[in-house]
Amino acid sequence: MIGRELVNLLLLRGAEVTIASLDNVKNMDERVKVRTADLTLKHNCEIMVKGMDMVFHLAGIKGSPLMCKEKPASFSVPMQQFNLNMMEAAVKEDVEWYLYTSSVGVYKPAEVFEEDDVWKTFPSENDKFAGWAKRMGELQAQAYQIENNWDRFSIVRPANVYGRFDNFNPDTAMVIPSLIAKASENEVLDVWGDGSPVRDFIHALDVARGMVHMVVNGINDPVNLGSGSGVTIKEVAETVAGSFDPKRTINWQTDKPTGDSKRILSMSRANNFGFSPEVSLEEGIKDTVEWYLENKSLVNNRHEAFK
Repeated sequence: MIGRELVNLLLLRGAEVTIASLDNVKNMDERVKVRTADLTLKHNCEIMVKGMDMVFHLAGIKGSPLMCKEKPASFSVPMQQFNLNMMEAAVKEDVEWYLYTSSVGVYKPAEVFEEDDVWKTFPSENDKFAGWAKRMGELQAQAYQIENNWDRFSIVRPANVYGRFDNFNPDTAMVIPSLIAKASENEVLDVWGDGSPVRDFIHALDVARGMVHMVVNGINDPVNLGSGSGVTIKEVAETVAGSFDPKRTINWQTDKPTGDSKRILSMSRANNFGFSPEVSLEEGIKDTVEWYLENKSLVNNRHEAFK
């Protein structure tokens, strides 16, 4: 999802791009080299970074609060493996710059998430396993900085990301793609919880823009990438439902897990470094809905492939 937006931005800058993927990537620009590689294996990471000037490490595992609760090993173990292996390979290859994609999950619940507060607390219990896996990647970069005087890296912490090519499986997806998939198939939109939790959403294109901005400007302080403002799940559900039918009924499933009550990222540091998002939530949801409806066959094939 973010990777495709990033590839397009890099191509516009004249870069030669190689990507690693576990599955068969379709509809990719012919200028892009695609290598199938399991990045949990160290040897594959070494092959991928050989001869590269810059490495953008976006590999991650996304999922719903229920998945976080029921399959913590499926989240944390692979992430720790490919985070460790890819950064180690990049340091040994002595790449010019490395970007590590962390997560909003590294934070403890608070009114606003400030970058420097991470190591004063523990991740939320609702995000404990994935949150610690992402924290360990950040700590690894700091360890190389201390021991090897290696400071050619950027760390970004995206908020709740959505957009084209997302995971739209209603059983495992994050909130916006899950709602879009359900709203396209059902007259009544089922939504987990009571709609009160507040989240910070950012479109994948803005995340990609933020990544490029931090790398181009040589920023190695951890930087949040979000909107800086919160929106309730109720507002999101109503926006998605309205994209299909202004009169669509919403059924609130208050017995389902909903995660933390509030997650808003401070964007002060990002703004000070000259970056701010451009895609509004309304524009982003509209674009994502339109893309989903035009590509349902592609999305359904991905669901089958990952069963």
